[in-house]
Amino acid sequence: MASKEKVKQYLAYWFQLGKKVLMNNGQKPIIPQKVIEGDRYSPEFELCWQQILLCESKDCYLEGTHQSIEQLLSPLWEIQPCARCDMPVPTIDLGMSSSPCPCHDLPSWPNTEVPAPRSPISTRARLGDIRSRLLARQSPEKPPAKYYALEFRSLENHKPVGSEEKSPLPPQVSHSPPRDYQEHSED
Repeated sequence: MASKEKVKQYLAYWFQLGKKVLMNNGQKPIIPQKVIEGDRYSPEFELCWQQILLCESKDCYLEGTHQSIEQLLSPLWEIQPCARCDMPVPTIDLGMSSSPCPCHDLPSWPNTEVPAPRSPISTRARLGDIRSRLLARQSPEKPPAKYYALEFRSLENHKPVGSEEKSPLPPQVSHSPPRDYQEHSED
């Protein structure tokens, strides 16, 4: 059974390619101008989705298909990627779909030179996933960057890490004061 979310995503992808949903037996075509807004569906798309659900989806069809939205929400149907274009298409849960992919009447599709339709993406969540993967890939021999910062600070203070008594200067360098330095003795 295709979930409501899968059917919603299916419609969103096809709306992005200019397909319409035909309501009232094809008398009322609807298509939102904007489908995605940032990391979520646009309010215009959400309104279209609500209209489709309110009309009980009986006589709502995606342009170029034969299954009603109501049928897609039944246990008999599943949404799977098309073998030709990788777009979501309805299939009977028992095997192949008897009808063609909605892409069959799009002469310029599939077109790998343009961005493919997509679902909304949460930038914050996506960057968090990338960060987690990078932290997980960091090798155990290499300490995290914060340790390098501590080591750098200790070099700035001319004290080597782990030993406060050793001189940071190489052995061949003299430890005598500069020539213009005058010692003041307090008598």
